[in-house]
Amino acid sequence: MTKLSTLLDHVDSGAMLLPEFQRGYVWNRDQVKGLMRSLYRAYPVGSLLVWETEVDSASVRGEQDVIGTRSLLLDGQQRITSLYGVMRGRPPKFFEGNPSAFSGLYFNAEGEDFEFYMATKMRDDPLWVDVSRLFQEGIDPILDDFDNGVSRSDERVFMRRLTKLLAIQERDFHEEKITGKDKTVEVVVDIFNRVNMGGTKLRKGDLALARLCSEWPEARATMSEYLDRWKQVGFKFSLDWLLRCVTAVATGRAVFSSLAKVSTEEFRSSLEATVRYIGKFLDALAGRLGLDHDRVLMGRMAIPVVCRLLHLNGGDFDDAAHRDRVLYWYVHASLWGRFTGQVETVLAQDYAMAQAEGIDGLIRVLEESRGGSLRIRPGDFSGYTVGARFYPLLYLLTRVGDARDFGSGLPLHAEMLGHLTGLQMHHIFPKALLKQHYPHDKVNAIANFCFLTQDTNLKVSKRDPAEYFVDVEGRQPGVLASQWIPLDTELRDIARYEDFLHRRTELLADAANRFLDELRKGATSARDDLERLDAVAAEEPERDTRSAGLQELIAELASMGCARPELDVEISDPVSGRPLAVAEALWADGLQTGQDDPAVLELDPEEADIAALEALGYRVFTSTEAILGYARRRNAEVAGTGSLPETSLPPMSMG
Repeated sequence: MTKLSTLLDHVDSGAMLLPEFQRGYVWNRDQVKGLMRSLYRAYPVGSLLVWETEVDSASVRGEQDVIGTRSLLLDGQQRITSLYGVMRGRPPKFFEGNPSAFSGLYFNAEGEDFEFYMATKMRDDPLWVDVSRLFQEGIDPILDDFDNGVSRSDERVFMRRLTKLLAIQERDFHEEKITGKDKTVEVVVDIFNRVNMGGTKLRKGDLALARLCSEWPEARATMSEYLDRWKQVGFKFSLDWLLRCVTAVATGRAVFSSLAKVSTEEFRSSLEATVRYIGKFLDALAGRLGLDHDRVLMGRMAIPVVCRLLHLNGGDFDDAAHRDRVLYWYVHASLWGRFTGQVETVLAQDYAMAQAEGIDGLIRVLEESRGGSLRIRPGDFSGYTVGARFYPLLYLLTRVGDARDFGSGLPLHAEMLGHLTGLQMHHIFPKALLKQHYPHDKVNAIANFCFLTQDTNLKVSKRDPAEYFVDVEGRQPGVLASQWIPLDTELRDIARYEDFLHRRTELLADAANRFLDELRKGATSARDDLERLDAVAAEEPERDTRSAGLQELIAELASMGCARPELDVEISDPVSGRPLAVAEALWADGLQTGQDDPAVLELDPEEADIAALEALGYRVFTSTEAILGYARRRNAEVAGTGSLPETSLPPMSMG
């Protein structure tokens, strides 16, 4: 048994640290309140699991010059970090996360409640005591702040309560210890995952990175720097994804465990090469296809295959024709969900084919998987919302073709002339007109989208196409056809809207096949030097009730400690690749990162396969009220203010 005060001293001195493979701090304020409330009321809060081992700076988290035997905190990080933050008034050196989760905690000496600071409620009430100040300065300064109106008997009661709160630091914590030279990183990680069944488990990439950091301490930071650079230019990638690309280059294998045989120097050189390959390919995507930002980036899990292909090819494309065939494969692999299933199995197959037959072999295998044809059919453009798989292809066609702006008549492939010239997604038939007659999936059909400059989008706004088509075609002849918009005047009537969609999907499919055929042949006539756009693919400026409500929901959930979701995400069956839903929002790592099942908000349940989503482990919500209610109940329970019995511990991951 070890007193809490001693544990915190060990954190100060560096005797207790976090192993490199541990993830960051993920608790929210309600969990911190729940922990403090449980400790104040002498409820059980679980034991700690520590790994006593020889360490150096390479194997632990935080900027500390350490060597020798240390206690590495395996289970208990969230609790010890919270208590350290509250009692010391600052996060520990190994901290990674949001310190606002534990800063500003107050205790009411009268009601014995814990709340985070609210000026209107606490500023003029001395009975609300700053908990961090209490632990750092003691009781006397707090008592000095009490009004003279507080009776002597009340003051004695309040002092006893503050003393009780201070006594938390004398609470004994039971420590389970893992020791012995046979306890390798692999063994300890397995123990960690078994103990932490209800919390955040380590993925295979975490284990591989832990091994690497044991020999190259800067590995994680170096990779994070590259990710930050890509983020600054509009592409958001994960650490796991970059590690996947490096694994492809270094080993030619899909499993992270293959890195165990890679030396530090080999990994470093492979990382540098991988970054060059990714940069080269992103340049090709932007310059040749116009896919110049994250919203329109297609299947990112195809990029490790491209990295492997480039590595086998000496680090570059043979020529423009070779590059175009690679892009042809990439687009089709993305459109048909090549990597939505068993990713490592498919990657291994493609790595082997890349080595045996190069890009032509990859194209042949993909073609065979599609029954011998990679032709795009009109029905493939029948998806809806910007999360659908074919939305990036519409954007691609706009950028590489001769699509022109309705207002200026200028080609959109290089429209970056300054203020109000970034591309925006525009509903051809305005939502306000359609939603009275058609369901959500029809209103937001891809075939109802086109791209305009922001200036033109503002001017067109919610006008009826029966009116503004005549205007724009009169001023800019041919502009409608350049955006694959049917010229049949009878299709401009809202009653013929579904016929309009059908005809436009035919035009889009024809345009897509013609361009992709050019890529496969390596034709040089197509545009090859597209400029990068500053602001692209934004929603039209007028938000409807649904999108406004979604943004309000996300803001409220964020205030409760929930993660920010991906928006408009297509979720596919991992085996067949069949689209199951285009969700309004997806929390892939849970509402609270690593603390929940993956969560999906699907506001059109009739358009989704809810049963299949739930079978895959998603927690599916079909209304904003349902997901808010769940988050509120969950937070109330972990704070100890929900419907649980007073004597039970709030159901939280006790990490």
